[in-house]
Amino acid sequence: MTHKGTVTLETERLILRRFATDDAGAMFRNWANQNLDIAKYLDWNGSTFSTIDNWVAAYEKADSYNWTIVLKDLGEPIGYINAHDIDDLRNMLEIGYAIGEKYWHKGIVTEAARRVVAFFFEEVKVNRIAAKHNSTNPRSGGVMLNVGMSFEGIQRQASQTGCDVHNYAILAEDYFILD
Repeated sequence: MTHKGTVTLETERLILRRFATDDAGAMFRNWANQNLDIAKYLDWNGSTFSTIDNWVAAYEKADSYNWTIVLKDLGEPIGYINAHDIDDLRNMLEIGYAIGEKYWHKGIVTEAARRVVAFFFEEVKVNRIAAKHNSTNPRSGGVMLNVGMSFEGIQRQASQTGCDVHNYAILAEDYFILD
């Protein structure tokens, strides 16, 4: 892999950029509030402030990839997309994402994920990108299929909530055939 770090990426409707500490209010308001339905699908916990602080500190490393999803029309973070479980030896990583409920079903996460997948294959030169979702959130699997991933199987009771986890992935050879 040729790590580039969290560089700003853009799509027609979105700016994917680094988090700043002053994004905490929007993050809490739009998707990280534990009272929102989105929180039940997240497999991480902790305060909004400590999460952002950790992500901001990690930007010093070239293999750190944590973007906030900013809707251009709004100018405010409405979600995130990141890479984790980065394995340089096997040339693969996993992506994850969350977005505020009022932005669901508008193709925003698919748009962000397509841009990130292209970045990882074309610029970072990764060979395999995986993603997974909680079985109670099948729409997330739809995003994975929309970006060209294939369903690879189910891990029974593997989420922090005890639900099954559905696994997807796409290889570079598949991406460049689709492209």
